[in-house]
Amino acid sequence: MSDRLRREIAIERELLNRLLVNHRELMERCAEREPDSVEISALAAMLHSFYTGLENAFKRVAVHLDRALPEGPAWHSRLLERMAEPTRQRRSVISQGLRDRLRPYMAFRHKFRHTYSFDLRWSQMKPLVVECEDVLRQAETELDEFLDCLNK
Repeated sequence: MSDRLRREIAIERELLNRLLVNHRELMERCAEREPDSVEISALAAMLHSFYTGLENAFKRVAVHLDRALPEGPAWHSRLLERMAEPTRQRRSVISQGLRDRLRPYMAFRHKFRHTYSFDLRWSQMKPLVVECEDVLRQAETELDEFLDCLNK
């Protein structure tokens, strides 16, 4: 089971890294100057995909080890919370610090899904875009530590 979970998480990680590579030039450009509306839309879609990819990895843990996804209208929030807590089947997947760093990405994804792109504000997006790569590195490190513990 842990080999399959490891492979599935590795695929999500590969896709997340590809996402950031594909947007790196735009991310760097917009760290220096305010993006136009088309660039904001592109970066908003990237942030949406970024959190979705991380959540996909968490969903795989929930399905493989916890045997169920949270249910109900706030299941996304409960899934993130669950990943930062140990269960009878496993240790915590991520630290509470990473959970706290991911909450704004989850909130942004929700906003992205429920608003028009012209209502998005760069001032709210910029910290998420700037920190994206660092957040992914932390997530990869913590996922590696979690997966290593499964083999012991």
